[in-house]
Amino acid sequence: MACVPPRTILACFRISGNNSGRLFAPSSASKLIKDGEFTWSPWFLNFSTGSLRKGSSLRDRSREVLLTRLRAALDDQKRELAWEAFSSFRKLYGFPEISITSRLITNLAYSSDPRWLQNAFDLVFLYLRKKSGLFQLEVLAKLALSLARAQLPLPASRVLRLLLEKNCLPPLNVMSSIVLHMVKTEAGTCLASNFLIQLCSDLSNKTKPDTLIFNIVLNACVRFESSLKALQLIELMASIGVVANADSLIIFSRVHDMNGLRDEIVKYKDFVDQVSNLSLLRKYRQFYDCLLSLHFKFNDVDSAAKLVQDIYRDKGCLLMTELRCQFVPIGSHNLKTGLRIMVDPGKVDEDCSIVLENKEKYIVFRDGKFDISYLTLAKLIHRYRKNGFVDELSKFLISIGNHISLLDIIDACIHIGWLETAHDILDDLESAGSSVDLMVYISLLEAYSYKGMKREVNGLVKQMLKAGLISDVPNEMDISTLLEKDRAERSVGFSCSTRIMDLADLLIQEMQEKEEVPPMVYDVNSSLYFFCKAKMMEDALRTYRRMLEMKTLSKQTFATMLNGYSSLKMYRDVTILWGDIKRNIRNGKLTISQDLYESLLVNFIRGGYFERVMEVIIIMEEKNMLIDKGICMWEYQKLHKNLYRRLKASEATTEAQKQRLQFVKEFRKWMFSDLHFVATPVSLITTASGKQLNQLPTACD
Repeated sequence: MACVPPRTILACFRISGNNSGRLFAPSSASKLIKDGEFTWSPWFLNFSTGSLRKGSSLRDRSREVLLTRLRAALDDQKRELAWEAFSSFRKLYGFPEISITSRLITNLAYSSDPRWLQNAFDLVFLYLRKKSGLFQLEVLAKLALSLARAQLPLPASRVLRLLLEKNCLPPLNVMSSIVLHMVKTEAGTCLASNFLIQLCSDLSNKTKPDTLIFNIVLNACVRFESSLKALQLIELMASIGVVANADSLIIFSRVHDMNGLRDEIVKYKDFVDQVSNLSLLRKYRQFYDCLLSLHFKFNDVDSAAKLVQDIYRDKGCLLMTELRCQFVPIGSHNLKTGLRIMVDPGKVDEDCSIVLENKEKYIVFRDGKFDISYLTLAKLIHRYRKNGFVDELSKFLISIGNHISLLDIIDACIHIGWLETAHDILDDLESAGSSVDLMVYISLLEAYSYKGMKREVNGLVKQMLKAGLISDVPNEMDISTLLEKDRAERSVGFSCSTRIMDLADLLIQEMQEKEEVPPMVYDVNSSLYFFCKAKMMEDALRTYRRMLEMKTLSKQTFATMLNGYSSLKMYRDVTILWGDIKRNIRNGKLTISQDLYESLLVNFIRGGYFERVMEVIIIMEEKNMLIDKGICMWEYQKLHKNLYRRLKASEATTEAQKQRLQFVKEFRKWMFSDLHFVATPVSLITTASGKQLNQLPTACD
């Protein structure tokens, strides 16, 4: 007789109501044996079907009970009870319908606890892996906003990228709020800027970011000194036709100041000079500040002096002309194929969410007018004197004599021992017919007397006599009396002496300060930038090699060359540039930023140089730099999605192919090691009562 399989026997068992927990089969159940096979009698088959119907109804009732409990907890906003009911339901029956899951995600998204938000994020990607379809836009937009607000920029960016993949982005006002919270940290700024790059590069997507979103991200790039990423975003604005407003121009000026691109910021000056509105002038103070900073970096004292003269012009005398939108080229005006950006200098962001840094360094705004700081004055005096152009300094001081104290300047020069310079300025003022206060002569006379310079004392006394400041030639006793009287008067005017000391201290500081980057490097980098924008890489390479020989390279030098090679897809040349960068780093001559490392990483991925890719990744991880896997995956899937996917190591024909396959596999393993970029992995969620709730497995479990 054939043996009946145990599973078949168990299928016909039922639990007796009278004998709880006992399993039995009815005595009338007979088994029919035919030719070594078995079949169940019709009675037994009917009995088994009835038991299954009863089990199904019990299962349905249990399912409805859990769903009712889950809905009630969600209605009552009891997050912990809702999570318990959901966890129980999922273990028994899988995911509930998407509407209930969406309600749970929305409930969790309203929490300020990062752990609940992390659970909501994991739930989204686990659901999408198990089931088809997509949550409603409002659900994911709310989750992204909550994650960004809780300073979880990694999962927030992943949700935004998910929406971008599905071509279902939230409205621009919601997106700007998400981005605004993301850029509060350096990591969030990196992720937000990369998302913006992806958004602008996706031709299938119809959502175009507006000026406000660009301004928010650009301002954060400036704050965290991601100057190279900021340049890339400015070019993106031009490429997709976003209009730059007043806030944009101010941020642009700071970006160009950080990158040493004076020619770029000068292009906007004519438009800014036309502004006469006081509220706008207050904003544009930063623009003039950055332009003056660049003039000093280039050691262009004449341009700096001219700018100071320009800002002292009364803006009120300008005709009230309507400020119109105009195109401004990026790179040279002569480039036919270059980018052009539309600027509207009279428009500002209506949303006050963006706060521009307003640190006054060179230019200040007082009583509705521009003025210069003592630091600006100190730099101009020192640069003119250092270059041997004291006569030009005098002409400049005379031109702005109504806005500054010439007495303070000469007294400051005297205080630090620049007696000859002080006397030269005094002579030039006399020659120009400018009235000079007696106190100026007395200060210089006192300094000469203190140092025992009798010849200079006598010469200055004759000069005073000629100017009609004294009636006759005094003897030594009269000079001493005159100086004593001057000291007594100066003790009363203490505030004046404080200003003099401030200016004198700044002059000493300027003499002691060493230039971080020589002016020549800024000049050559500007030429390099022009060649790369014009795609004249042979000229750029000659300039670059000359800088290598002179050992006058900076971070901007390498970044400019990298962008030039990248624009022409010359990825092999990028590997050679990487060798120069590493050599300079080893020699201690160069420190490069996270955005330059990231740019190298992206270019190596595009070029398929995965050995170099892993090399850069290792360095960035050693330096604890953020690596945005989202941008890496995006670049990889665009160009190398199926690269070596089916090729095995044993099938590789050459050693080079084997090594290449190995590095591709290492990169894929690294890239997919954390599929949805969980910011802070948590294995358990603790409720307010202290009870621990199991967290969902992540989408990559």
